[in-house]
This record gives sequence, structure tokens and C-alpha cells, in this order.
Amino acid sequence: MELEDKAGVPRPGSLWKKAKFGENIIIGNLDTGVWPESESFNDEGFGPIPSKWRGACLFDTKDKVRCNRKLIGARYFNKGYLANVKLKKDTIPPSLLVSPRDQEGHGSHTLSTAGGSFVPGANAFGNGNGTAKGGSPKARVAAYKVCWPSFDGYTEGGCFSADIFAAFDAAISDGVDVLSLSLGGNAVEFSQDEISIGAFHADMHGIVVVCSAGNSGPTPGTVTNVAPWMLTVGASTLDREFTSFLTFGRGKHLKGRSLSSTGLPSKKYFPLISGANANAATALPEDSLLCLNGTLNPKKVKGKILVCLRGGDISRTEKGVMAALAGAVGMVLVNDEESGNDITADPHVLPATHLTYTDGKRVFEYLNSTKTAMARITRVKTVHGTKPAPVMAAFSSRGPSPIEPSILKPDITAPGVDIIAAFTGVTGPTDPSNKRRPRYITESGTSMSCPHVSGIVGLLKTLYPTWSPAAIRSAIITTARRRDNVGESILDSTKEPATPFAYGAGHVNPNSAADPGLVYDLTTNDYLIFLCARGYNASVLKLFSDKPVKCSRTSHVADLNYPTIAVPNLQDKPITISRRVKNVGTPGTYVAQVQAPAGVSVSVQPSKLEFKSVGEEKEFKVRLKANNKVRNQDYVFGELKWSDGKHNVRSPIAVMQF
Repeated sequence: MELEDKAGVPRPGSLWKKAKFGENIIIGNLDTGVWPESESFNDEGFGPIPSKWRGACLFDTKDKVRCNRKLIGARYFNKGYLANVKLKKDTIPPSLLVSPRDQEGHGSHTLSTAGGSFVPGANAFGNGNGTAKGGSPKARVAAYKVCWPSFDGYTEGGCFSADIFAAFDAAISDGVDVLSLSLGGNAVEFSQDEISIGAFHADMHGIVVVCSAGNSGPTPGTVTNVAPWMLTVGASTLDREFTSFLTFGRGKHLKGRSLSSTGLPSKKYFPLISGANANAATALPEDSLLCLNGTLNPKKVKGKILVCLRGGDISRTEKGVMAALAGAVGMVLVNDEESGNDITADPHVLPATHLTYTDGKRVFEYLNSTKTAMARITRVKTVHGTKPAPVMAAFSSRGPSPIEPSILKPDITAPGVDIIAAFTGVTGPTDPSNKRRPRYITESGTSMSCPHVSGIVGLLKTLYPTWSPAAIRSAIITTARRRDNVGESILDSTKEPATPFAYGAGHVNPNSAADPGLVYDLTTNDYLIFLCARGYNASVLKLFSDKPVKCSRTSHVADLNYPTIAVPNLQDKPITISRRVKNVGTPGTYVAQVQAPAGVSVSVQPSKLEFKSVGEEKEFKVRLKANNKVRNQDYVFGELKWSDGKHNVRSPIAVMQF
């Protein structure tokens, strides 16, 4: 993200340097807790805890969690979880850690990504060696445990509304500056969404709330955490890969991904068998192809490399466990058609590689062409400088927003594939019975991209402590980049150009966000008027604010001063929307430049804005008109850019004609 050079040294003039690495900002994380002994939470070199901090570190537990000058807060919330256990008449297992301690690893990973300290020599099973650090390495961090693990035969876990509400209240009272939430379910109406309501109250207190967009892509309309008072983050790749090749036939090489901690002997070939041909007597071939538990015949598998198809009610790493238990020496995990090109480096328990759907078909063609299939899997290698990058992850949830399509979501994309960060010490990376206890592992998901942006928000809060949450969100959104490292449009996982419904405004660009020129600001009253326009009455509005609101019949959701533009219902009659921008840079004149969506004419009035002072605000209107009666079958996209020659304030435009 251009904060450091190839050697990992912070660049002069970078946002890291300007913001002193997020010094003394406080980042809270609602997740599965924290592993306090992780080196990512060491407090070496940290001064006294900021006086504004009013939080606590819970010691009234059997498993005491020790805080320090880095990890300054650790709380847990479980009344909702316990109520669910009681409702279902389940049993709480004796191994449950009723404390802020992280039993699953997810919370430690996300919190260290947002604000972890500098840790030289961090790696995942010897791969990706380097210095681990969060987006705001000098920030103070606080863990709010709201998500609880599931235990087979005991109870179902999850993140429960009552616990999320309680954590929001505590974090607001404690004095955090940023809240990072790598959690969420299907999108629901704002008034029925505990994250939306909690985030609204946090925003009222000046706290920037950053949320994950969800992992239900690439299906359209799956994005979650879609309220306009939160920053919603999609996931894309880094320019780093953990590669492992499958070699078979007459010199055929297929590049896959893996983080297997073991490898096969160099250049030695092993028999290759499809899971469909290795089924147990009582199992169907279609089930053994998925390498489901109990479907494989050890006599057919032993000493061979097993090919497993992705899918079924079993994780990618569990398939490797099943293969190993059946005696396989290695595994080739191939994507089903739905997963396409989305491959991941997983910490498999045996030598393995993960191939795309297209490459998987080549493997099956080879298996069907011979009775003596042989193959080998190379050891994992870390490769830097991958091109093109970033590429949108297939799993990253897509827009349009299923709740309010006039608000373009997600807002932004950030690294979320094969991210190395801290882990728990109480479980293995594949399952609790796994005896491996790595200090750092890779994870993929919008859960990983979200804290990248949370860390950047921490830097901006350090640099501009008086800016509103909306101004900080605007700075990040309007300075995002839409080009990859070869200068082309960011691609989707299908290798086709991605759209704003995948990446929002683009890939986060922290150095540019530090000097946005103009921002689209918003107040609590603006959000309440927006909710009025959605038909909320006085009693529902009380969920968000006790402040009396006079709802106007002339207010429109499209006029919320959001830094992006989405028109889901452009008809024959033109639509005019209003926006206002605030100057946060030097005095100057900005000129509007429009890249109109196909079949739509876009005009801006006035087309020139002159600012004479910092803090000055100007209004403008954007008029959109369908050019012809031939309707687009899908959304079309464009861009509005305000430029003074130095700053480029970009807003994506999404339009659907009805």
C-alpha cells in the first residue's frame, strides 16, 4: 500500500511517518477476543496509557488475561450467548474459555492486523518471512469478545445481538477512537441490525466504525454491513503468493497455492488418484470425490496423492485431514465451477496444492487418459511481485446493497487474501486436535481486509483528530485507486474488469487519503433525515437517537451527502441529486470532470468550485438523464472527479435504468 519500500522500510513522507504510526490512537475490536501473549501485543517502547482511556482489563476469570501499555483493554460479553445455550437446552463445555482470551484465533488475527506492534521475523510455517505490524503499529488496542466458539455435541456458538450491543456501549464509554468489526450476517433493515444501530451511536461519539463486506461473493447483492455511517470493506489480493506446483504427465506444471508445513521428496513422483475412485464400499463416488469424512478407502489411498474436489459441508483443510487419515502422501484440492479461480494458501496437514477450476479439469482429463497416473507436488515457495495485483477475491460480497441501493456498497477494497497475522495458542490452524501451534498464520476473507482499513483510519485520526467520521471515510473513498500494478483496471477473479459493486471506490490508498483536498461531510442530523426519507417514524428513530427529528416530505435518500453516487431507478424523467464538499486543503479552484455511464448523460452544476479558505463548503447538483429508450440490462458505471490540478476527488457513479 506504498507505506513502505520492498525491504519493509517506511517510506519518507508516507502516512505512517506523518501520523507517527498511529501513536496513542485507540483501536477497539469486536471479535473472538485476544491472545495477549502474542508478540503483536508487546508494549516495548510504549509510554503511559492515554488519560482519555476509561476501559478495563477483566481479571475476574479463571484464565487471567494480562493487559499492558499496548493491549490496554480486554472485555468479554456472553449474556446473549448464554441465553441461546439456555434456549436450546445445550450444555456449556468445560473447555470453553469464559474470558477475553481468544479460543479461535480470528480476533487475534484481526486485532493485530489493525494495530499490532512491529514483530521482526514473523512468518507462516517459514513462508512470507518479514516484520509483522498493524496498520497503526503504535496504536493502543482493546479487545471486546462478542463471538463464541461452537463445540460438537455441546452447543452452537456465534456472535449474538445482546453481546454486540453491550460491547458497543462499553467501547463508546471506554473511549476508543476506531472500532473494527470483522463480523456480520445477511444484510437486514438498519432498524433491525445490531451492528447498524451500535455503529450509529459510535459515530455520534466521533468513533469511526469499519466493517467487513461479507464473504458471500461473487453473487450480486450479497454485501452486508451497508449502513452509510460505517465504512464497508471488500477483499482483494496482495502482490505476494504462496505457490506450490503440481507436475504430472509429460512435463505439465500447474501453479497452485498452499501453506503446507511439510513437503514431499524433491523430484519424486507418486501415484495420483481421484477421490471418486478411492471410495469406501459404503460411499458414493460423488461423496468420496469431496473427501468427506468416512468416504475414503485407505487401501486405495495409501501412499498416493489424492485429488479432492472443493465443496460439500467440509472445509478445505478438513479435506486434507481426511486425506491424511486415509494414508495419502499429498492432496490436490481442485475448485468446483462455482469457486472458479478463487484459490487460497491453506495450512494443510500434509503436502498439498490448491488449483483453479480450469486447471482442475486438466488434472481430471489426465487421470481419465491413463491407468498409471503419476504426479509430484513441489514445496511451498513465497513469490513477491505478483502481477496483476490487486485482483478482487471471488468470495468478497458484491453490491448493490440489498437494503438501500442508493448507497453504493462496498465502499472500498483492501488486502484480504493470505494475510499473515497473529493467532491463538490454544488451538491448531486446521482444527482443535491439530497439535501445531504457530504464532502467526494466514487467513483470507473480508475479515482480514477490514482491519487493514481500520489501521489506516487510526493513522488519519492521529493526523486529523478533529475530523468527523464521515470526513475520514470520505478521504479514504475519494482517493482510492482503480488501477492495478500493471496500470490496468482492477480485475475480478474471472479476469474480467471488476466494477464498483466489487471494489466500491477502489483499492485503499493511504498516502493519498492523508491529503484528499475535499471531503463529503455528514452529521448525525443528516443520517436521521436519511432515515426519515426511508419512512422511519419517531418511535423507530429513537433506536438511533433521542434527539427530536422533524421529518420532511421533500427529503430523498439519494440526497444523503455520500461520497459516491448510486441511482437504482433512472427512468424517462431525469434525476437530480445534491451534494456538498468541504475544503480541507489549500485554497483553490476545482473543476468537475465526468465519465458518464453508458447510455446516460451526466451534468454538474456548477461545474467549477472556488474555495478561498479551509473549512469552506460548496454545494453542487448532479443531473442524470437516460439518453435513449433502450434500457441497459444491468447497472452501468461512471465517475465524477473534482480536480484542482493537485487533488483528484473521485466518486464512482452506478446507474440502473428502469
